[in-house]
Amino acid sequence: MGDFTYLLISGLSLGSLYALMALGLVIVYGILRLVNFAYGEYIMVAGYTLFLLSPSPLPWLVMAVVAAVMAAVMSYLTERIAFRPVREKSLTAMLITSFAVSTLLQNAALLFVSPRARVVPTPGIFSETVIIAGNVTPVREILAIVVSVALLIGFSILLRKTILGIALRAAADKFTMTRMLGVPANLVISAAFVISGLLAGIVAIFWLGRTGSVTPGIGLTPLLVAFVSTVIGGMRSLSGAVVGGYVLAFVTIIFNNLLPGDLYEFREAFIFTIVILILLFRPEGLVRGRG
Repeated sequence: MGDFTYLLISGLSLGSLYALMALGLVIVYGILRLVNFAYGEYIMVAGYTLFLLSPSPLPWLVMAVVAAVMAAVMSYLTERIAFRPVREKSLTAMLITSFAVSTLLQNAALLFVSPRARVVPTPGIFSETVIIAGNVTPVREILAIVVSVALLIGFSILLRKTILGIALRAAADKFTMTRMLGVPANLVISAAFVISGLLAGIVAIFWLGRTGSVTPGIGLTPLLVAFVSTVIGGMRSLSGAVVGGYVLAFVTIIFNNLLPGDLYEFREAFIFTIVILILLFRPEGLVRGRG
């Protein structure tokens, strides 16, 4: 029972972060059919914001909010400055632009901050633990679950009960038709990028809480996780992104904890084997999108 509880909490904690990252990626893909490869750098921006604010007397919670907002602002600026001018040209142009933005942001961090890891401040509660079913569980994992579930519920309400949310869902299903009905395209796309960046910024708080430091290349792993999760769940489904995030997290946790020691170094090969098997039977993803 104790081992099961440990795996469940670990899977839910990691899955919650994976689900938010996948959701942030797919909300943009659903509208523009663009896999934003600069998405991981929004987590880097949040991390360096925390690092730069660390000498200040501000409470940690205020710094965390500022970091998340900065990630959202950076996401908006990349859409406004980099993606919008090439949006009408071709999908390839936007894809190349996303790589260029990713490289630019990483090199800016290397040039203006440091290529070495920098320690980011974390609250004392992130270091605390509780006993659940006989297992020592970090409080940060419980917080990650609670915050992520609250965000997912709030995002669901936003999509279903607000004009902006209805416009986002309509654009994700049939963007051309949505524009023909008079919905301002630039507003919808900018809102999608802001939400995407905000989700990345919130994930960054807990992601950095696990590592305790930020580097210029920290966004690569979250980007890969988000991309694989959306492929598993369904690239055109917002709910599929969430499902894919939890599925990938539980598969990862199970292999990390149950593989024998001599096979542990091959865990990523086993994980991606499971992913390939899922896609063989459900190439469109676990949740079929309507777009």
